[in-house]
Amino acid sequence: MTTALTVANILTILRLILIPVFVTAVYYQRFGWALGAFLTAAITDGLDGLAARNFNQKTQLGAILDPMADKLLLVTAFIILSLPRFTLTEPLPFWLAATVISRDAFIVLAALVINIATGFSRFRPSGPGKINTIVQIVLIVVVLGANAFGFADADLSVLYYATLGMAVFSGLHYIIHVNRLMTENNSPGE
Repeated sequence: MTTALTVANILTILRLILIPVFVTAVYYQRFGWALGAFLTAAITDGLDGLAARNFNQKTQLGAILDPMADKLLLVTAFIILSLPRFTLTEPLPFWLAATVISRDAFIVLAALVINIATGFSRFRPSGPGKINTIVQIVLIVVVLGANAFGFADADLSVLYYATLGMAVFSGLHYIIHVNRLMTENNSPGE
């Protein structure tokens, strides 16, 4: 049990704990607190990866919890910020939230089906997938900042379309990426 309680895993657990703090702050329109909670959670995402790599703290628990915490944080943010009564600015467009969440749900379900059907489980993040996560984090930070600092009339449409484009591109790229990983896994001589 003590090997699972690494610095990296504690940071991931902190990120999970910050999700209800973030939601509560948005619900009560305390956008400064929501921004702080979200930024802290986003920073722990980078720090847990650094700790896992630099201090040799990679664990099976971390391999499961880290991506789950990332997805849960972003999906929660997209859902709550797309609901009209929770923001001072225009809420995130429903079509954007639906696309972002559907992409993630598709990837998780596809990985599950592939694992069940073939036993393949060596899914790794792709470069565009990481960029997609960064773009989503930037969008959420800007929306929270617009609400926290009173930029209610801010036009965020460029960010909306950039996030949409990156979600679609990274989702399509991930299909190719996983196919390549599976082909390498099935190559003779390995």
